[in-house]
Amino acid sequence: MADDMSIESYLAQGGMLSNPANVPPRYRAALLKLMATFVDSELAGAAGFADIINEGPGIKARIAAAKIVLEKSDNADRVLQIMGEFGADTERYADHHPWTARLHRDADIGQQRSDHDMRLAVFNYPLEGWADAVVMNLLMGRAVVVQLAEFSMISYQPLAEAFRAIAPIEARHAELAQEGLERLIQDRGKGDLQAAINYWWPRVAASFGAEASAAFDGLKSLGLRRSPNAELKTRWQAEMGAVLQNLGLQPGG
Repeated sequence: MADDMSIESYLAQGGMLSNPANVPPRYRAALLKLMATFVDSELAGAAGFADIINEGPGIKARIAAAKIVLEKSDNADRVLQIMGEFGADTERYADHHPWTARLHRDADIGQQRSDHDMRLAVFNYPLEGWADAVVMNLLMGRAVVVQLAEFSMISYQPLAEAFRAIAPIEARHAELAQEGLERLIQDRGKGDLQAAINYWWPRVAASFGAEASAAFDGLKSLGLRRSPNAELKTRWQAEMGAVLQNLGLQPGG
């Protein structure tokens, strides 16, 4: 960075930062919010899926589910350590949050956050059985893949590197969910799977945020975003829709 260039100008031109001491206040606040949303969503997602492990149809399914819980917790910890470098109290995440807390199944909070933490709204809804959990993890897993492709290019280098390391792990979780859905179709038919897709589709779609986000331009100028929410959601809808149609299922309404 040139001596006469502001950090804001440096970031707007594609610059990277790597030290908490160098980030301006607005950047710090936006970065911490992004990290907290990821960490809280991973921990809440892992906690919800942990409760469903023993409903898996067979030992291999339960091992896969347990592995997902372990790896999501580890992914959260990886980002949490970076938050700690900014002075975040990392211990409270381990001991003082109700990660299993959920709303009623028929609650409709859109994109609102709960009073619990910074988890995405979708992680406030309860899972109802193994098939429901597999559908949710497939839809959300593919959404996470799209979102991590975006976040792997952010301007805070340590976090971008962490997200690049996490991305293939989360992609594998989506693959495991797809394999689980394929087995369900083979073993018991499509049954109520379409109903589960219809339930989770709009809730996962909401995780991409408002299509016309007032905050996007500011985040883009800081190098914390590149693609608008609508573009990311459209990408997910197209990719996820193709997967479902190949399985003889339809995207949710």
